[in-house]
Amino acid sequence: MPGHLLILGGTTEARQLAAELTGPGGDATTRVTTSLAGRVARPRMPAGDVRVGGFGGPEGLADWLRTHGVDTVIDATHPFADTISANAATAAKATGTRLFALRRPGWTAGPGDRWYPADDLTHAAARLPALGRRIFLTTGRLGLAAFATAPGADRLHFLVRSVEPPEPPLPPHTDVLLDRGPYTVEGETALLRDHAIGVLVTKDSGGPATAAKLTAARNLGLPVVVVRRPPPPDSVPVVHDVPSALQLLRR
Repeated sequence: MPGHLLILGGTTEARQLAAELTGPGGDATTRVTTSLAGRVARPRMPAGDVRVGGFGGPEGLADWLRTHGVDTVIDATHPFADTISANAATAAKATGTRLFALRRPGWTAGPGDRWYPADDLTHAAARLPALGRRIFLTTGRLGLAAFATAPGADRLHFLVRSVEPPEPPLPPHTDVLLDRGPYTVEGETALLRDHAIGVLVTKDSGGPATAAKLTAARNLGLPVVVVRRPPPPDSVPVVHDVPSALQLLRR
């Protein structure tokens, strides 16, 4: 086991891993620190030591690793947090620090799903006018400019759901719903019906906490635009669940 482990967190899996490592079955000789980006005002705090805020790019992260004697980094950030993942890969290489990523599996379309893949938010926005007029947008509070400036955006109505108020610019016709998962199929179905939603837009975040909307959309026969997740940095090993991460740490 490492002497000082840094978890780049903010996900359910990161909190579960920190709890396992600091709980009764953990190794008392391992110091566990979780780093949170600080973008959420009231984050769910993990067990162990916690730091909040950015590092100042890959150089700042490398300095932090050296200063605090970190010998292992687990990138358990959101699957779409590609900037911090790239910074972690660069910093780990520069300092000779062991690094691997913990990424929950992505979602898979099943019978009855009407999924339309998109390479990024701009591509997702471009697909919308051909699919429907009332859009349930669940891609988070960042990056909404892609939908605000997309051709035909003025003819669409958006329901935007996020944990924190979204950052402008927003599409011209937008309602904001502040909420945090997990969600139920019944609740998501009622939401889609109450707002007469015609299209769901989501990132391929994976995991059960927000998957109910996909089932609700399938049951209602709605199209779903799914933004593909970016690949992890080259040469960074990836595990897909907490038990696998623990097994890799204990090798």
